[in-house]
Amino acid sequence: MTQNLSGAADNRLRELEEECRRLETQVDAQGRELSFLRESFGRYETALRASPVAVFTQDRDLRYTSLSTPVMDHAPDDILGRTDELLPGDSGKALIALKLEALASAQSRRAEFSFETRSGLKWFDIRIEPLRDGAANIVGLTGAFVDITERKEAEAHLRLLMRELTHRSKNLLAVIQAMARQTARHAGSTDAFLRQFSARLQALAASHDLLIRESWHGASLREIIRAQLAVYIDVADGQVAIDGEAVSLKPEAAQSLGLAVHERAMNAAKFGALSVPEGRVSIDWSVRDQAIDLNWRERNGPKVKARRKKGFGSMVIENNLARALDARVDMAFDPDGLHCHIIIPASQIQPAP
Repeated sequence: MTQNLSGAADNRLRELEEECRRLETQVDAQGRELSFLRESFGRYETALRASPVAVFTQDRDLRYTSLSTPVMDHAPDDILGRTDELLPGDSGKALIALKLEALASAQSRRAEFSFETRSGLKWFDIRIEPLRDGAANIVGLTGAFVDITERKEAEAHLRLLMRELTHRSKNLLAVIQAMARQTARHAGSTDAFLRQFSARLQALAASHDLLIRESWHGASLREIIRAQLAVYIDVADGQVAIDGEAVSLKPEAAQSLGLAVHERAMNAAKFGALSVPEGRVSIDWSVRDQAIDLNWRERNGPKVKARRKKGFGSMVIENNLARALDARVDMAFDPDGLHCHIIIPASQIQPAP
């Protein structure tokens, strides 16, 4: 009898020990799982903090019950227990209406809203889902605020660029059309028209290359002149001297002056100082009273004759340049060499970035 009781006690003890070991194993497994969940939740929180997304939950009265990250300059603790009435303007009212609609229809909703905040205008893509309990009853809402301010600003910037591109394209086409019409009027033949018009298109393209290189903010006056005189500088080394301080012109002024310099160089190569080896051309400028005082001087070339009529080049320099830039242009046909004096007003100078 005593042996039977002792054996039963030993068996019971072994059962208890096995149960303890099983429970310890189970506790260890649960501890590892809890640790894994904590790490996963930590990574989730870190990812949310580093992203433009704020995840939220609300009860059926639209009181916030959780919020992952700040929204619109409001910390989570400032929002919990409150409704969207704290959000500014008509957008806050529209957001409440959208959430009530999601509750009533038991369907997800999504919309974009803009809000005026202390840090400026903010745009959000707001996604809303009905929140259900274990019995599939709707107990509130869950969703996310996705900050899309950068995207909206980029879209607005793109629209601005497209409008600017359209404006510039129309201006460029108008310039080319006028250039073709005037070239045809003064050209004596089709071959002459093609040759002159092609050269003027290249001159216009050279100014555009400079503007594109500077993101269309403006172009250096020195680079404009060098681009239009590159052929003569490279071929006739020493015949051309350029001197002046650093100054930039606005895009429209750069195009107009580039064409004017091209025409002046073409005339000099045909009839003026660049048509003979000993001829010299000097271009200098300075900024006086916030205006650009620019001089083109030719010397040692063929004797300058009195002008009988205006050609295309003279028209571009005297008429178009004066009209496009509101500039003052004086042409002196001195027998010893032509002198072109141009004053470009401060309104055409591009401020330094």
